[in-house]
Parts: sequence; C-alpha cells; structure tokens
Amino acid sequence: MTTNVSAYAAPAAHAPLERTTVPRRAVGEHDVLIEIKYVGICHSDIHQARDGWGEGIFPMVPGHEIAGIVTEVGPGVTRHQVGDRVGVGCFVDSCRECESCLRGQEQFCLKGGTGTYNALDKNGEPTYGGYSTHIVVDEHFTLRIPEGLALDEAAPLLCAGITLYSPLKHWNAGPGKKVAIVGLGGLGHMGVKIAHALGAEVTVLSQSLKKQEDGLKLGADHYHATSDPETFTELAGSFDLIVSTVSAPLDFGAYLSLVKTDGALVNVGAPEEPVSLNLFSLIGGRKTLAGSMIGGIAETQEMLDFCAEHGLGAEIELIRADQVNEAYERVLASDVRYRFVIDASTI
Repeated sequence: MTTNVSAYAAPAAHAPLERTTVPRRAVGEHDVLIEIKYVGICHSDIHQARDGWGEGIFPMVPGHEIAGIVTEVGPGVTRHQVGDRVGVGCFVDSCRECESCLRGQEQFCLKGGTGTYNALDKNGEPTYGGYSTHIVVDEHFTLRIPEGLALDEAAPLLCAGITLYSPLKHWNAGPGKKVAIVGLGGLGHMGVKIAHALGAEVTVLSQSLKKQEDGLKLGADHYHATSDPETFTELAGSFDLIVSTVSAPLDFGAYLSLVKTDGALVNVGAPEEPVSLNLFSLIGGRKTLAGSMIGGIAETQEMLDFCAEHGLGAEIELIRADQVNEAYERVLASDVRYRFVIDASTI
C-alpha cells in the first residue's frame, strides 16, 4: 500500500516549487524506508526543474543528495537495519545485468538506470526525489554514511562528492600530480578538498579572485583568475589533470593549452548548450578531453569512507524548505558558499 508524504515539487517547468504530497511505495522485500533528514540542492535540480536538459516529468520533486535514518526494512534486507545513517544519490535502480552494472558502474547502465527523480521506475511510475520527508529505496542503492560525517554535511557528498572523487581517482590525482579545479562552487569546493587529501598539488581556476581566501583554506595551493589573460600564458602546459565543474560553455582551446602532454581535461559540469572545439588543441600534445558522471555504488561508498577518514564534509548553508525558490535564484547568481542543504524537518 502506498503512503503519501510531504514534499516540495515544481508543478510545471519553470514554476516555483510548492509544498504538496507525493506517493511512496510500500516497503518491499529488499527495500528500506528512509526518514530524510537533509537534502542538498544541486545545480542539476534547477536544470531539470526548468527543462534545461530536455522535457521533464511533472510534478517534479527534485533532490538526489539525500541523508537520513532507516526507519523500516523489508524482510530480505541484509545491508541495513533500522537506525542506520544512510544516503541516497543520483539513481535508485539499474538493470544489474549489463556490462557496466556488473563492473560496479551502475551510473553507466547500458539499459538506462533509474534516476532518483524525474524518471520512471520499472513499473512505469514517476520517481520523486529528496525534497520530501521519506523515501523508499532498494537496499543495493542505499549508502552507509560513516559516523565521522555529520548528516547535513554528508548530504552533498552523494552527488557533489562522488562527482569529483570519481574522476580524480580515475585520472590518478595524487602525490606528484598537478591538478586544477575550474570553478569554486558546490562541486568545485569538494574537488579542492578531495584532490588535496589525495596528495595532489591543487590549483583553483576561477573567474575572479573573490573566493581566493576560501580556496586556499579548503586546500588549494594556488589560485588564479581566468578573467586575466596572463593566467593562460603563465600556466601554459602546467597540469596533469584539469577538472571543470562549470555549467557554462568553456573556451576549450584556452583550457587545453594549460594541460601537459598526455594530460586530460575532464568535464563534470553539463552546460545546456552545445560547445565547439578546434581539434588541433587536442592533437598537439596527445591530450584528452573527457567527461565523467558521478560514480557507481561501490565507488560512492568508497568516497564516503574516504571523506569520513579525512574529515571532508561539504561547506553548507542550511535552509528551510520554504526558502528553496530563493535558494535556486542564489545558486544561479553564484551566491552560496558552497552548497544549500534543506532541513527536511521543515518540509
């Protein structure tokens, strides 16, 4: 039997979010019921609520940076028990049979995974995300949040944390490597923390120097303004790895000029519009232009354990649910340091 729970939803594309109720399925054999304590606001919530990445499913309850407490488990559940501190990220199901899923890369499910919101589940019902009081999730897609992480600071790790951890690990950020993070926002600030903890020499590339003090406190060794043409001259050929977190199109030729021979520029930000590229900026130096998208369940758990070990929670601004529309506008104006998190008790 389904249960209705309180939530904040966008009733239509571009419409302000408003308080409502949404159905949650009964707890099945391998499901856990989670009382949501905190949920982060990701820029992708705004993209999808405003049809920026294509036509959405409305009403839409965004939110895929979920932290809470297990309050009920199905009879077949073995991974979690009532009272556990858990998190849910960007997807809540996958086929579990394809090559990607069998490799533990469920985010690249060849049959298409099921998003935490703005998706249809295996029964054809829309999924509703974390801007709500409760959610029912299969135990396989529910992560354990270690005791060393506060739940409010852990919530953004379920998207922002893994989105940066995965490429930094895949492209071997660590001692002896020079890594640049483009953009110091919700994603970028976690990139700085994680790259520093991995032992890399970290540079922030930001439009201006207004967040320089913050960047250095978060673990950056260097900070440069991309609005200054001298930055691209001074840093030419400097980096083994650049991770771009910005959701606006970049001048890829300029940024690739900063990459060493055999280095990589990896995009985790997703602009709504197409980008252009002169291939000579890749050919000269055998450089790689790549993308990365969150991480699989095992890697996300690895990230949470790593962040707990190194004390890496997100830098957050805690808000009430009725402040969500204002928060969206502030995210678009880059007026948050560095992640809004909704206190779900206010929903």
